[in-house]
Amino acid sequence: MASNGANQPLLSGFVDSTPQTNNKDAPKRRRLRRCRSAPQTDVAALDINEKDSTHLSESLFGKPRPNFKRVLVYLAAYLGGGSLSFYAVNSQIEGLKTNEILDSIYFCIVTMTTVGYGDLVPNSVVSKLLSCAFVFTGMGLVGMFLSKAADYLVDKQEILLVKALHRYQKVGPTDILKEIETNKVRYKCIIMLVLELVLILVGTIFLVVVEKMSFVDAFYCVCSTITTLGYGDKSFSTTGGRAFGVVWISSSTMTLAQFFLYVAEFNTEKRQKALVNWVLTRKMTHVDLEAADIDEDGVVSAAEFIIYKLKEMGKISQEDIALVMEEFQDLDFDQSGTLSPSDLFLAQDSQTKS
Repeated sequence: MASNGANQPLLSGFVDSTPQTNNKDAPKRRRLRRCRSAPQTDVAALDINEKDSTHLSESLFGKPRPNFKRVLVYLAAYLGGGSLSFYAVNSQIEGLKTNEILDSIYFCIVTMTTVGYGDLVPNSVVSKLLSCAFVFTGMGLVGMFLSKAADYLVDKQEILLVKALHRYQKVGPTDILKEIETNKVRYKCIIMLVLELVLILVGTIFLVVVEKMSFVDAFYCVCSTITTLGYGDKSFSTTGGRAFGVVWISSSTMTLAQFFLYVAEFNTEKRQKALVNWVLTRKMTHVDLEAADIDEDGVVSAAEFIIYKLKEMGKISQEDIALVMEEFQDLDFDQSGTLSPSDLFLAQDSQTKS
């Protein structure tokens, strides 16, 4: 077994040694094929519609669906606990008040999103300590759970966006999935930008109509809110305004934060694609061949070439390769340089006994 495995190329499972037969004069070359363990994306028979978009988003991006029940439980616990706490110390909070219960929820949202208008402020030791506790808890809640929920909802709408952009073209399910995979971050930016613009428009109109602000003051209040500046000279001061603000403040601030997160991700992806393009288009030199020759036998195999290029692209590091090779050596029980079912059985049996 050792003699047979010694001449096997590294990652030989990726190589199909069957020669090409279309041209009799063509040299016999090995063709790389998909690894059998790679996930399949054969969805030609799948009809993409709104009902399927959730499933496709999960399978395409490899992200498990967030547990919305858990998100809702944490959010309800935060708002419930915060509202009750601030309601209990309502007399120790000064400022413009409307309804005690609504003011408590409103103050909770303003604290969670770090908007901090200043229209309601704690003026006792207890209320100040409660505010400190709930602002950190609220920031953690937004960062860990609500952003994941927003990310999932955006993924769910990407297929609909691609279909809308290509509504006059004949595109199949496979083309749609390929388009999403190629430009998924760009589509996320577009969706969040559109959503934020809608929220800005809705918030401005509401402040003009309900809070009786001028258009400039309303727009100024919207901008200072979604950026969490919260100057405080303009805010929601009516019962209806604060009821609207409870929903609008949390959604608009989170949407803007997600948008900038996607913009940063998009810029990072652009730099990564530029690096990949440079690696794939630059000419190989003798120095590159020597560096790619892992086993130092004077020639570079397909597997060695792939590993070298992936390292150049920054997709893997020498530490990653060392860890994988360490696992391979542990499983290669007979030290033949290849893995077989007997190797796996013997290696696992040895680990169990030890």
